[in-house]
Amino acid sequence: MKAAHILLYLLLSLAVCHPGQKSETAEQHLRLSGIYPHLAYYNDEDECGTGAVVPWANRLWVITYGPHLPYGSSDKLYEITPDLQQIVRPESIGGTPANRMIHRESGQLFIGPYVVDSARVVRSIPYDQMPGRHTGNARHLSDPAGKIYYGTMEEGFYEVDVHTLAVTLLYEDANVGRQRGEVTSVNPPGMLLPGAHGKGLYSGQGVLVYSNNGEATPEALERFDIEAGALAEWDGRDWKVVRRNQFVEVTGPGGIYGNSNPDTDPIWATGWDHKSLLLGVREATEGRWHFYRLPKASHSYDGAHGWNTEWPRIRDVGPEGQPDYLMTMHGMFWKFPGTFTAAHSAGIRPRSAYLKVIGDFARWGDQLVFGCDDSAQKEFLNTRSAKGGIGGPGQSNSNLWFTDPGTPDRLGAATAGGAVWLSEPVTAGQPSEPFLFAGWAKRMAWLRNEGRETVRFSIEIDREGRGDWTARSSHSLAPGQSLALAFEPGETGEWIRVTADRPTMATVYFSWTGARQAPEGADGLFGGLATTGEGACSGGLLYAPGDDRRALGVLAGDIGADGFRETGYYELDERMRLTRVDDPETADNIRTTFAIPSGVITIDSASVLVVDDKGRRWRLPKGPGTFDRLHQNNLLRVCREVATERDLVHAHGTFYELPAENADGFAKIRPVASHAFAIHDYASYRGLLVMTGVGGEADGNPHIFTSADGRARIWAGAIDDLWKLGKPAGVGGPWKDTMVRAGDPSDPYLIGFYGDRLLELSHDAPGEVRFVIEADPGGQGYWMEYLAATVPPGGRFEHTFPAAFQARWIRLSAGRDCRATAWLRYR
Repeated sequence: MKAAHILLYLLLSLAVCHPGQKSETAEQHLRLSGIYPHLAYYNDEDECGTGAVVPWANRLWVITYGPHLPYGSSDKLYEITPDLQQIVRPESIGGTPANRMIHRESGQLFIGPYVVDSARVVRSIPYDQMPGRHTGNARHLSDPAGKIYYGTMEEGFYEVDVHTLAVTLLYEDANVGRQRGEVTSVNPPGMLLPGAHGKGLYSGQGVLVYSNNGEATPEALERFDIEAGALAEWDGRDWKVVRRNQFVEVTGPGGIYGNSNPDTDPIWATGWDHKSLLLGVREATEGRWHFYRLPKASHSYDGAHGWNTEWPRIRDVGPEGQPDYLMTMHGMFWKFPGTFTAAHSAGIRPRSAYLKVIGDFARWGDQLVFGCDDSAQKEFLNTRSAKGGIGGPGQSNSNLWFTDPGTPDRLGAATAGGAVWLSEPVTAGQPSEPFLFAGWAKRMAWLRNEGRETVRFSIEIDREGRGDWTARSSHSLAPGQSLALAFEPGETGEWIRVTADRPTMATVYFSWTGARQAPEGADGLFGGLATTGEGACSGGLLYAPGDDRRALGVLAGDIGADGFRETGYYELDERMRLTRVDDPETADNIRTTFAIPSGVITIDSASVLVVDDKGRRWRLPKGPGTFDRLHQNNLLRVCREVATERDLVHAHGTFYELPAENADGFAKIRPVASHAFAIHDYASYRGLLVMTGVGGEADGNPHIFTSADGRARIWAGAIDDLWKLGKPAGVGGPWKDTMVRAGDPSDPYLIGFYGDRLLELSHDAPGEVRFVIEADPGGQGYWMEYLAATVPPGGRFEHTFPAAFQARWIRLSAGRDCRATAWLRYR
């Protein structure tokens, strides 16, 4: 049998991605911003995510997954050669796998349901022997040389003989009971653990640790702030719930191999709740867990169901023999110290923010390779009226993203925030959990006493990450009083915590501002995109049809003063060739189903007004006035999903990251970049971000592709290229000569993530008017007074926000009826 496998492998090794074509070297393959279009992978499921990416036996091994397929699917195991040929392994049986472990003693890679030896011989463990959505592997507690653990997302646990692959059932996967008809509810009685949606599995210190990051209840499909998830451990006999929160990664210094010294090495776990990120470490000397909190850069990963997180990781991405741990969590790259313990907790640092949805990553040679979840056919719960009813592509697909090791330091600003207490009961004398303090030069704390008595809040700093706390300051707040506290840029310390001197209700939120490395204007890679002032440009509506066509449809046309005039239907292939195609059915589908909807935002004299699906009102800054006409004529796509369960909003010259509605939607919107380009449409294709709206001077830019007849043109790159499009900027406000009633707060106006912020206030009242400016630090709706200003009749008040100021929204109210203007300039 083994000889047959080897013969089959040799035959496959002679094959290339495109039969009948010559083999190409890696240098000859088309690469755009680190993405090779020919390496994209497709399936026949509602989603095509990347479950694992592992260098092994001189190859890169990749598995994909569909959304809920415990008995297999059309997904594949891929073998990528050093010259970037993609081999689809015939042993593929699909499923929803994201597990991977290298077993040193037997010299095998366990990845999904597959076992790959050092000669690249692949064996598969059939799903009828080991059903479930495989989410993790771990070294065996008593026989690590001969057995390995498998864990599934529905709490199926198995031990597998690494030689024979014989499977021993430890705990039955819940899908098996559902298949027999014995289980009818989504979270049935008798489940081993609370929570749902298993993620991480790791062993050490005599226990097997398992995490899940969701809740299987109807409420969890709509709420982001309910109790959800669990971190648990098993000693070989009994399960114990460690903490009831949403947890994902579980690993240690040994990473994909397992800990080298399992009795003494730490175990790490990452997670979150609605307040902030969570980091746990299990100490061998104590046999217990310690927990810390970190800020969130993105809220697109929230949602009590846990579907939006995929598989955050902590992986060693250093050169051989030089450990260098990279952590992904809530849209941020983090430097993670391999020596992290409760006694030595220093060294966690933010690197930069990203937009890709990353399932796994590894170092391969001198590059980092990220496996992504790019384009799902089904948008699941991520539907909203702002998209106008459009759906996903006709077929799910994703790709790998190759970067140099320094890329995680060069993307979005590391601006982030989080709370230790969020409008909740606080016990007197009990410190909050430590919150990460180091890594940002600009820092601000927001405190509010929501109790009935005056409370003194004491702030302490752990300077070196050794658990030695020193007093920093104390602040007495009367009932209902809030405080915005800025820290000095040079103030040092690893962790910060807060203590109240009496029982109360309180909010303590930390806002940390990261430096932005983007150019003042657009990077040259966007050269050739049409500016809003150009008289005409090449536009096009985008949709990727299904039926295994693996193309991107472009209903091309010219954009001029009279609107959009079609020039034909074209398709883009893996070699980025735009070819005119006679397909009136697909063209008509794009023309009708994917037309840009009207009326999803309102542009008035003050700002961009959005009313979300819950009826909440939000205001965003405006860009150049030339965007008015383009929006009025429906020539700019406003909202579209461009990574699985993530939307991009494009409003009046700014791109924003927009979480799903069940992750609080527009309340947690984040500006990415501002520009002056007439971008007509945008979509995901083969892991690329494709945009239309190309001008007349596009020659020489390798990111722009033109059809042979010159009538269709597109731009293509990575979604994270948008950080280079230009820093977020804009003007506007909640009021512009607006009649204001005394005491009524304005609509929330976005202020988070912008720099150089100036506020101007004026009114027409015959007497002075007192204005109150409030801030919502994190978008949770907890407003705190920031500043009060009295403006005389005919006068003007100006306020430049300090560099350390950071909050997501501001709003204003006036002390008397008047006509007022509150105008903000973000430069």
